[in-house]
Amino acid sequence: MKLGSMKQGLVIIMAALLLQGAAWAQGSADATLLAMRDAFRRNNTSELDALLPEVRGHALEPLARYWTIQSRLETSAPQDIRNALAQMAGTYWEDRLRNDWLLHLGKTRDWTNFEAELPHYRMNDDPQVQCYALMLDAAARRRPADEAARQTALRWHAQPDADDGCAIAAQAFLNSGHLAPEVAWQRARLALDANKPRAAIQAVALLDPEWVPILESIIRNPAAYLDDKFTAIRPRTKELVTLAAIRLAANDPAAAAEAMHLKRWVAQLNQEERSWAWGVIGRRAARKLQPEALAYFVNGQDQHMHDEHLAWKARAGLRAGAWGHVRDAIAAMSEARRQQPVWVYWRARAILALREPDAIAATAQARELLGSIASTRGFHEQLALEALGRSVVVPPPPAPVTETEMAAAMQNPGLQRALTAMRLGLRSEGVREWNYSVGLHTPGGMGERELLAAARLACQNGVWDRCINTSLRTALAEDHVQRFPMPFQREVVQRANSIGLDPAYVYGLIRQESRFVTDARSGVGASGLMQVMPATARWTARKIGLTDFRPHHITDRDTNIAIGTAYLKFALDDFEGSLPLAAAAYNAGPGRSRTWREGPVLDGDIWTENIPFDETRDYVQKVLANTTTYAAILTGQPQSLRSRLGTVGPRATAAPVNTDLP
Repeated sequence: MKLGSMKQGLVIIMAALLLQGAAWAQGSADATLLAMRDAFRRNNTSELDALLPEVRGHALEPLARYWTIQSRLETSAPQDIRNALAQMAGTYWEDRLRNDWLLHLGKTRDWTNFEAELPHYRMNDDPQVQCYALMLDAAARRRPADEAARQTALRWHAQPDADDGCAIAAQAFLNSGHLAPEVAWQRARLALDANKPRAAIQAVALLDPEWVPILESIIRNPAAYLDDKFTAIRPRTKELVTLAAIRLAANDPAAAAEAMHLKRWVAQLNQEERSWAWGVIGRRAARKLQPEALAYFVNGQDQHMHDEHLAWKARAGLRAGAWGHVRDAIAAMSEARRQQPVWVYWRARAILALREPDAIAATAQARELLGSIASTRGFHEQLALEALGRSVVVPPPPAPVTETEMAAAMQNPGLQRALTAMRLGLRSEGVREWNYSVGLHTPGGMGERELLAAARLACQNGVWDRCINTSLRTALAEDHVQRFPMPFQREVVQRANSIGLDPAYVYGLIRQESRFVTDARSGVGASGLMQVMPATARWTARKIGLTDFRPHHITDRDTNIAIGTAYLKFALDDFEGSLPLAAAAYNAGPGRSRTWREGPVLDGDIWTENIPFDETRDYVQKVLANTTTYAAILTGQPQSLRSRLGTVGPRATAAPVNTDLP
């Protein structure tokens, strides 16, 4: 062998060894990173410290540093935390740690470090941090106290649970007189209406801790409090009576209505207090689909009701065919709520139904409203299209992503860290990094073209949920290849066709259930592409002859598709081919779907709007809108959402019921 050839051979061998070494080193760092994840979950700080040097240079080193410092956040010196932040500069994990630290600084009332760190907080989306900041801005006169108090009240009322940040800020503004006591009572009302008694107790305690035992007794037995109380002259007592009516309505709207009809409450409570109570009673009855709901609402005045009460008054009006009440409830909503597509659509429908002041003017006004939302983007937007006489079609695609735009996405450090995390099975961490990179890293988030490129990057890597969600962020461009992908098309279409299911319906459901994440798992144990529950999987497997089925098989893609589509077909057959009823059964169970169909025969859009569970209502609407869009993509033909909704009413007496369906 010639000397030159020998040298060339040695170079090749050495290069191969170096590549193997690099791959081994990367694999070793990956394993170390996963070990650190486990140590973080166990709060083993010494193990985290020992492992950290082994992941230096890894793409996810910032995540490892976050775990290491976050586990001792409450005991670390400020300078140590700032050093860690500097070592993670520009990453999601830097700002995540800063968010955690700001919450800790607020809870420990370390306002010096809080104010020093706040200007560096890029996400700025934590309501508690915002409330702390509003309080400090008012105290330092950087912001008018009245405005800071108003902004605090908005955030406090929106918080689902008792928190420290907005509560301490509310307390400061109550003490200074920039918030009226009514704001705290309103917080208590909202909390009890949402079945959050701890938050209600916290709000009342800000006014007077001695009132807390009374409220606790109301929470335990509201009927007894109302029976024992004969006068409600003082503001405190009037509010407690209102809270008792709210609490009683939670389980027994009729009993609460009977109590509110008592002469002493009619005389002693003012119109606002009575209207709020009637709003709660009406909402509870409407969610139970009780025919008395609309009559309960009518006892109050719309201008004194909360947006959620008005939304359910409008739904009760739809169910009863009382279009005047639908119109009035929507008109009384806040501007932000009234501009939501759902209420723009129903406002237009009410105007068309009432034809006031005359048919020509009403039609023109309704068409203007419908035109403001009509598109393929969602359920009510598609219904608006059809109300204008247009069909659902695939919109023209945007200009293709250029090589330069794609190169920028591929070189984006945050997106690369996110993809690395998901490759290692750290899905939640990867999703958070991805969302931050596209939406929060720079003010206003990525631009349209950047979003399209990032979505394409996710698609190319099979990260379908980020592909869809990122593409949905574009305000103008509608890339349906990204928004409505069809992975596993051969398997899904063949399976659906073989059992008589519309493949578009299956795709519409999978897109809503899992966003095509094959190993998706919900908090209640549903698994896989079609999010099948364990008991449902076992029952369906027996029905279709999968005799060797074992629980872990449900995460297998093809098995999940076979079982999920089979169950969907069983549900569809049991509900006489009704797509909305079957979708509701898939999400909330067939028993609930059977209960919800009782009552008058309704147009499918009205029935769907009255689904009592917010999650299921949103689910059914999205599945049906998805289905209509997928049908347009698969067939290349114009489609109708309304035809898929049909009408919904009680089961035909001759139709059998599959009582075995889980």
